[in-house]
Amino acid sequence: MSWLAVWLIGTACADLAHSVRPVRLLPGFVGAAATLATGLLAGLTGGVDVAVLLGLAVLVVLWDAAVRYGFGTGRVAWPLLLWGGVFVGLLLAAGAASPVGGVVDSWREATPFAAAGSDSDRLLLMLAVLSAQLSTGNVVVRLVLTGTGTVNPAKGLDAGRTLKGGRLLGPMERLLIVGLGLAGEVAAAGLVIAAKGLLRWPEIQSRRSEREGPGVDELTEYFLLGSFVSWLWALGGLVLIA
Repeated sequence: MSWLAVWLIGTACADLAHSVRPVRLLPGFVGAAATLATGLLAGLTGGVDVAVLLGLAVLVVLWDAAVRYGFGTGRVAWPLLLWGGVFVGLLLAAGAASPVGGVVDSWREATPFAAAGSDSDRLLLMLAVLSAQLSTGNVVVRLVLTGTGTVNPAKGLDAGRTLKGGRLLGPMERLLIVGLGLAGEVAAAGLVIAAKGLLRWPEIQSRRSEREGPGVDELTEYFLLGSFVSWLWALGGLVLIA
C-alpha cells in the first residue's frame, strides 16, 4: 500500500496548494514534490520504487490539470476517471510495492504506534487517508456537484448566506468521522451525520419564506448530494485503513 499512500499524499498536497494559491502549474508541482519527498522519506529508494515515484509525480501534475479543466469547463468525467483509475491501479499493485521504511519507520518506532502494533505501511496509509479528507474531499464533492449541475443554487442571489462554511465544515466533518471510526466509535460517527442534517434543515426550510432565489427543493438536492458524497469519501477512507 506504500505507493497508494504516497499518491494520496501527493494529490492532497496539490489540492491544498490549489485552495491556498490557485495559480497555474504551482499546485501540481507542489504535489509532485510532496510525492517524491514522501516516497524518499518512506524509504522507497529501490529502482522500481523510484520509477513508480516519478510516474506518480507526473500523475499528480495531471490530476491538478484535470481538476482545473473540470472546474473550468464543467466536464468532470476526466478528473474523476483519472483519480479512480490511478486508485484502482495502485490498489491492484499493492502487493508489488516495497514496505515502508526509512525516516517514516524510524519515526513510528519512537511513537505509541509501535507499542500498539501498527506497522509503518498502515501508519503512512492512515496519514494519507487523513490528508485526503481535507481539500481533496472538497474537490471531489465539487466535481460531482458540477457534473450534476447543482453547484451554487443561489449564485447571484446572496449565495454567501446559503449553506455557509461548507468548505471548512466538510473537512472537519470527514476528519471527525474517520477519527471516530478508527477509535471504534462507529455509532458516534453516525450521530455526527444525523446531527448535520438536523442542524442544516432549519436553514434550508427558511428559504420557503423568500420570494426570490432557489427553492427548497434545489437547496435540499444541493445539501443532500454534497453531504452524501462527502460522507462516502470519509467512509471509503475508513474502510481502506480499517
